[in-house]
Amino acid sequence: MNPDGIIHHPTILHLFGPVEITGFGLAVLAAFVVAQIVCQSELTRRGHLKEADTMPDIVLAALLGTLIGGKSYYVILSGEPFLSRGGFVFWGGFIGSVLLCWLTIRWRKLSFLRFADVAGIAIAAGYSVGRTGCWAVGDDYGHLWSGPFSAQFPEGAPPSTALVMQQQFHEQLPAGTPPDKVMSVHPTQLYETAMGFVMFLILWRFRGHKQREGWLFGMYCVLAGVERFIIEFFRAKDDRFFVGLTTAQVIAIAIFTAGIAIMAWRREPDAGGPARAVTA
Repeated sequence: MNPDGIIHHPTILHLFGPVEITGFGLAVLAAFVVAQIVCQSELTRRGHLKEADTMPDIVLAALLGTLIGGKSYYVILSGEPFLSRGGFVFWGGFIGSVLLCWLTIRWRKLSFLRFADVAGIAIAAGYSVGRTGCWAVGDDYGHLWSGPFSAQFPEGAPPSTALVMQQQFHEQLPAGTPPDKVMSVHPTQLYETAMGFVMFLILWRFRGHKQREGWLFGMYCVLAGVERFIIEFFRAKDDRFFVGLTTAQVIAIAIFTAGIAIMAWRREPDAGGPARAVTA
């Protein structure tokens, strides 16, 4: 094993001429495909065939909401132009996706809570897949770390050089460290991939719950809030503003609290709810 950790290089597929596909783009595409498969299969299993047939429209709304919300969140925080290439933030994408999906479902005169109850499972699965894209492009990495599974991002976005770690993330480095030295950091993208998969397994285990529809989405919000709150302690960030917490952690607390409220609101047993079709 390399004593300095994993040496990361971006994943780029060159097709022909200047045309290329990044690992990030592939991961995002795969995330939405996985999410649609999970939602459609679970709605079908529950006997909601009309809702299952509507999933392509809902996934399109989720995709547009994610792109618009994620980019808008980034622009508000960074001040960069909306049409700049990078900068899609998960919480912004999550909020944008929920809002646009809600509008689409209302337009189709269907039950938002029915979709939400399976969406939590799908979002967790898609999140786990999508975070591999952050690894592929080399962004969203963590603090300085020299452990056995640390990683270096010489071509990251941005590179994990001493200069970047000091100027952008305010990391403390030994005096005399060359500014172009590539530093080892926590591979937080892989942590998030693993934690997203754990969230999916937990939600999948409870997919046959006996509570009213929407309860499982509340559980997703609780798990997502906990996951993001924890991971932010490892992420290299420059937006800590409230008692040492990042903007994402403050939002994570709000999402966690909303999840508790949703679970309490929908906690009564429902004999005709999701549990009726569970066979395994």
